[in-house]
Amino acid sequence: MIKATNIFKHYGDLKVLNGVDLQINKKEIVSIVGKSGAGKTTLLQILGTLEHADSNQNSSIEINATDVTQLNTRQLAEFRNKNIGFIFQFHQLLPEFSALENVCIPAWIKQLSTNDANKKAEELLDFLGLKDRMHHKPSQLSGGEQQRVAVARALMNNPSVVFADEPSGNLDSFSAENLHQLFFKLRDEFDQTFVIVTHNKELANMADRKLQMQDGNILS
Repeated sequence: MIKATNIFKHYGDLKVLNGVDLQINKKEIVSIVGKSGAGKTTLLQILGTLEHADSNQNSSIEINATDVTQLNTRQLAEFRNKNIGFIFQFHQLLPEFSALENVCIPAWIKQLSTNDANKKAEELLDFLGLKDRMHHKPSQLSGGEQQRVAVARALMNNPSVVFADEPSGNLDSFSAENLHQLFFKLRDEFDQTFVIVTHNKELANMADRKLQMQDGNILS
């Protein structure tokens, strides 16, 4: 499903990733933990194609058998839209859009018809318990509801993998627990693969596999 080989990342003289190798299977929920500065978020962003690893002929990142390091900018944007979903600590919803409209954004980028996009978004929001909130704007939703809207948006184009960066870091304990349980429900319902960077010990330990990062490496 995901296979990363020999991934390095420098910012000037600062080495952030030091030859990371990683393999993740379909329908697997993997947590990545470690102290601040260990390289967790940088690795997640590179796997999610939001950042580029250092140029290296011995490096590769395969997602569904496609080496994304070989794609040009246009191809990469198209691949990302069709195959990858993102959930961030801060939901990144557009405040002027309703919950329904925010969820539709990836489908609009994909040029899905408005009717088809609305239908899929309504189904997702209903599944996530937001049937009566889909026409509310983010400011009218609780933190937990906003994050569930962000989850629906991440799932809009049926991505192969969802990358989540501290998804419950901005939630109260009750909302965080609900979100954590939701990831496993989504995996079972939609065959989703999740890669989650988190400081939340409960979420990290719930995962099928927990990877520990230190000094830009994944420890054995």
